[in-house]
Order: sequence, then structure tokens, then C-alpha cells
Amino acid sequence: MRHLRFLRLFLAACAMSPSLAAGPATAAPTGNPAFTDPAQADADFRVQGEYAGEVQIDGRSLPLGVHVIALGDGKFDFVVYPGGLPGAGWNAADKIRGTGAREGDGATVTLEAVDPNGVTRKGRIENGSLFALADAGNDIGSLVRIDRASPTLGQKPPEGAISIFIGGADTDTSRLVDGRVSSDGLLMEGVTTKDTFGDARWHIEFRLPYQPKDRGQARGNSGAYLQGCYEVQMLDSFGLDGKDNECGGIYKAAAPRVNACLPPLAWQTYDIDFTAPRFDGDTTKIANARMTVRHNGILIHDDQEIPTFTPGGPQKQEAARGPLFLQNHGNPVRYRNIWVLPKS
Repeated sequence: MRHLRFLRLFLAACAMSPSLAAGPATAAPTGNPAFTDPAQADADFRVQGEYAGEVQIDGRSLPLGVHVIALGDGKFDFVVYPGGLPGAGWNAADKIRGTGAREGDGATVTLEAVDPNGVTRKGRIENGSLFALADAGNDIGSLVRIDRASPTLGQKPPEGAISIFIGGADTDTSRLVDGRVSSDGLLMEGVTTKDTFGDARWHIEFRLPYQPKDRGQARGNSGAYLQGCYEVQMLDSFGLDGKDNECGGIYKAAAPRVNACLPPLAWQTYDIDFTAPRFDGDTTKIANARMTVRHNGILIHDDQEIPTFTPGGPQKQEAARGPLFLQNHGNPVRYRNIWVLPKS
């Protein structure tokens, strides 16, 4: 009942910051802009993001989280999470979706959603603050835009680990096939490790591009293929439901427990504990591959069994060992601080 009352709230929020330079760093295969640098992103970029705060219900302060997602040309989706943001209090059940658009001179964004009772709720975005409104339109709480960061961001390789790529001043790609580095010292998509690995612990940091006009699989798509054949999907899934083909999903095998995807152009982490398949001799598989995955420090797969390989990787059949492959799906995804600790 408390969560249902949360869903009856509506939002007004978040003023426009001064406009940013609008030149995209590159273009997606769709021809739409694909920003790889926050300093070049459009004005909607600073409105998009995560908001957290509290609202007053029956004299109690209750937490609330909101995702605001840019769709291009001053249009937005938003998602309200009773209890807090995903992975930070949300009950993984109740939520409400709505839409927003810039109005007039663009300094205001109007928002609208329909609650579970079919009642339309309206709000606005202006003046740098996000407010929750009661049915009568009065302010019952405030939320602020926050930038969450993974607790493992920048984690140093432990003893015995192998650094695959560091980034920044160290752009050594000698452990990679077709290693390409961007002008700002980041690893580009479409690379494969020269070495192969079996059981291992992986740390991968990645940054998804900001592609506000693209949708679905065309929006910030890549993937980390363990052993070149088991894909943990990378995709701009900020604010989506969290399916097996969205960020954190083990493609065609398992959806993440929670969608832990941060907004595009935020650095994110995968920490993966991988167990390779087992074979009797050279070809007869006797045990499937398994992996435990933490996305931005949040457990999204716990010893998940993976019955078969994912198409699209460089390794076309399961084996005891294989490389790491970072997929090129035509979108400018960037990587840094990649290391592996072999366990076998």
C-alpha cells in the first residue's frame, strides 16, 4: 500500500544548465549523433540522470528514486522508483513511467504520467531542483541529481593479475589484436586478447556513448565475450527493464537481477568471476560454463550457469580456454583499466 501511494506521486524537476556545445564526436550507424565526450553533448544531457531524495507521506519521510532519460530534441522519458534507485532501495517491483518535453523557450520541461488508478499526473522541470508533488500540487519533498560511481572503479590489479589495458598515459595495446586507442587514451571497441584464459576473475571498465536519438540495440551496443563466446551485454539500458539482451544480461541465457546501468558517459564496471566449461577429453562437455557478475558493484548474476555460447564472438564453439573479445557493434564504446586474474 505504501508503494502504491508512492506511484501516485508526480515530479517536477531539474532546471536546464547552460547549453553545451552540440558537436558530436562521431555518428552512429543510424546517422544520429553519438557523443563520446560529455563536454560535447547536447543541452538535454545535463537534465538526464539519476535523482534521489525523500517525500513526506502521512508524516513520514520515505525515499524515492527517479531516472530521467533523454530521447533527443528536448524529449524525455522518466521512471519513478519507490524506495530508492535500482540497487539502492527500490523494491524491484513497483514503478511508474512517464514522458516529458521542453516547452516554450526550452527553460521548462513538462512531465506527465498516468498512475495505477488511471489518474494523469503532471509536473515540470525548472530552476535546478526536482520536487515531488501531492495530488493538490503542493511540494511534498525534494530530490537531487546525483552521480553514482561503482565502488570498484579504478580498482588496481591484485597480485598475480595481468593488465590487458590501462588507458590514460599508458596506452599499450601489445596484449590485444587490432587494439585501437582514441585521442583521449581510451581503448576502442572491436578488440581481442592475444592470450586465452580459462577460470578467471575479470575487471572491465567501460563507458557507453550518449546517443539520445537512437533506441534499443542501436544505442551504445557492445559486449564482453568471455572466452570469446559468452557475452555479457553492454548497452545503454539506462531506465529500461533489464532483459537478457540489455546491459548486464548474459545474452540469451539470463537477465540481470536488477538493471544497474548508469546513464551514458558515466564510467561503469563489470567484475566477473568466470568458471570455464569442463570437458571429458577434447570435445565432450561435461559441465557448463558459469559466472558471477557484479555491475557497478551490484550483484546481478550469482553463479549463473550458461548452457551454450553466444553467436557473434570470435570463438565459434565452446572450449576450455578462450580470449576476451570486446564487440564492435558500430557504436563508439570506450574501455579502460581491464585486467584478469587467472585461476587456472
